[in-house]
Formats: sequence, C-alpha cells, structure tokens
Amino acid sequence: MGDAEQILVRVEPGISSLDAGQWDACANPLTADGTSARPYNPFISHAFLSALEESGSACAQTGWAPRHLVLDDGQGGILACMPCYLKSHSQGEYVFDYGWADAFERAGGRYYPKLQASVPFTPVTGRRLLVPEVPEAEEREGYLLNAAATLLERHHASSLHLTFLTRGEWERAGRIGLLRRSDQQFHWQNHDYATFDDFLASLTSRKRKLIRRERRDACADGITIRHYTGGQITEAHWDAFFAFYGDTGSRKWGQPYLTRKFFSLAGQSMADKILLIMCERDGQPIAGALNFIGGDTLYGRYWGCVEDHRFLHFEACYYQAIDYAIAHGLACVEAGAQGTHKLARGYVPQTTYSAHLIADPGLRSAVSQFLDQERRYVEMENEELARLAPYRNKGDGESEDT
Repeated sequence: MGDAEQILVRVEPGISSLDAGQWDACANPLTADGTSARPYNPFISHAFLSALEESGSACAQTGWAPRHLVLDDGQGGILACMPCYLKSHSQGEYVFDYGWADAFERAGGRYYPKLQASVPFTPVTGRRLLVPEVPEAEEREGYLLNAAATLLERHHASSLHLTFLTRGEWERAGRIGLLRRSDQQFHWQNHDYATFDDFLASLTSRKRKLIRRERRDACADGITIRHYTGGQITEAHWDAFFAFYGDTGSRKWGQPYLTRKFFSLAGQSMADKILLIMCERDGQPIAGALNFIGGDTLYGRYWGCVEDHRFLHFEACYYQAIDYAIAHGLACVEAGAQGTHKLARGYVPQTTYSAHLIADPGLRSAVSQFLDQERRYVEMENEELARLAPYRNKGDGESEDT
C-alpha cells in the first residue's frame, strides 16, 4: 500500500467514539454512483453495534468488553475496522469452544480472556474484516488480522475467534495460518416465487400438506398475526416483545442476553430495518418474532411467547418470514442457528465459517486435528441433508394441488 507509513492502528473501547458514517462506509460500502457495493447487512452497522453497547447488553460488565480495531489514515479517517471484544466467557457466540476451554484449563492453562471478532449474540454470516471497496482491500484485511494478533499478545489472551465469517474471509484467513472451522444452519431460498402457493408447489405432496395443516392450525384459536415496521413499532410493542423474549431467554440461557433498552435503541436508530411480527388473541399480544431486513435477506432473530399454541412458532418465525420475503423480493430467509426441523419447512442446509488463532502450540495442535475431522463431518452431513430437502424433482409428475 502506497501510504502504508501513514497507517495507524487504534483500539477503541467503544463504538460510540467512532464516526458512524465512516464505520458504515467500511461495513456496508457504496460504489462511486451511490449504490450498495454488496447487500446491506444490518448487524455490522454502527447503529446495531451501538445499540448493543449503549444498552448494556455487550459491555465489560457482561463479559463483552469492546476492543474494536481501526485502521486510521493518520488524519482520523477510518480505512478499515473490525468489531472485536475481550471476553471472559464463551456465552452468546453460537460457535462452541467450551470443550477447548475445559481441556486447556484441566491441563493447567488459562483460556480466558480471549478475543472475539463477531457480532454479539448474533449467529449471522457477515464480514468481520470491514474494508471498503478499494484495490488495497485484501492488504487492509491483513493489517487488521496482524493488529488482532498483537492485541491478543497485549492482553495475554489464549486465542482469537472470528465467527460467522464470509467464505472468502475464511479462506484468506486459512491461507495465513488461522485454523478453519465450519458448521451448519438452515436458510430458505427464494426461487423467484410470486406467492407462497408457488413455493408450496415446489414441494412434495406430503410436505405441502404438512405446511398447509400447520398454517391452518397455528391460528385456529382466534389468533391474528400482524406485521409492524418503521414508525408503526411503538414502545408498547417493545414492552410486549421483551416479555416474550425474556421468557425464552431465561429458559434457554438462564437469563436474557439483551436488555430492554436495546430494543428501544434499535427501534429508534434502525426502525426501517426491523420487521416485528406480533401474534394477538382477543386483541392482546401473546407471541412475537423479531426480524431484521437486509439488502437481500430477512434475518429471523428472536421469538418468544406467553401462551403456547401448536405450530404458532413455525407460523410466526418460518412461514410469515417466507411470505414477507416473497412479497418484498428478498432472496433468502435466515431463521437463526441450527435446527434440522427447519428442513421439512423448506429451509435447506448452508455452511457457516469461523477462523481461530490459538497462542498455545499444544492446544493449537489438538484443535487443528479436531477441526480437520469436524469439517469433513459437516460437509458430509450437509450433503446428506440436502438430499432430504422436501422439494420435488422436476418432472416427477405430482400435481400441484395434491
């Protein structure tokens, strides 16, 4: 890079000190004519990360101490950046390394603190090395990774984990020596469907019947489902949804990751990127699903309820999301981490990626051997599950209204 001598690396203990426009120019860059250089990802935006930190959801007190890396052009301008956190535990990551931590500590090592380059509590694929569309992009990625390695040493951390990377970042990280890991999610793909019935027509007869029955039974108790976005979302909606989220969070994790304030802050700063699906009975909200709207993807994030109704979870989280994606021309629905039950509902396996830098040679060797086997298993399982997808083979002769 011609101006390499002017580049400074800063470690920022909070995103609020960084200019939102400059961060977003790296996270979701525009082309010269002002159009998006790649599909918009809401989770790496300044607004989303700021809502996590300002709400007290991702902060030192919760074990997510911000240590964001910034390449500075020497005049305060941001050339590239990376969301990064110093962590004292492995919660809220969805790429599980508890076994690594346990083995290392039983052998006399200290696994925490560690560095986590990710979006807290968000198992969504996206860039972690945030570089604008410039010829020097790959070189700037290298600067960020080198800075992260230096930060690891400075904090005497055991490891650096970049989770839910894009495949390109994953491959480039592997070429410079980071350990590569893969896992699995289930996403719905929009094959230019005009209506939900068009999607159903692409499925086998048995799966069409299953989904039709589930959609019918989900609302059989007089439940009405409404969509809210932008200025339609009120604090009363957030109060109701937080009660749903809190119930689910306490059962899954012991306590919810997100504070009530997070939802208000996100609602204020990025309401047009939020789709809140609320289920009401007798005029009262009883369940809900929170989605974020990307450039070509609807991201399902949280679900909760205060009443149990059969199939309502599938309707609110999966089928309503598909309806919305079709109506708005979105190419994909990501409905969260894991869940083979999604396969029967038209969501197909997709590989997710992470990269890991481990300081201790012994631990690094053991993890490397484990990951070699795990990647092969994930690849084989994804291939097998893809064969079980509920879609009709072309020309199989089934009528579309069977």
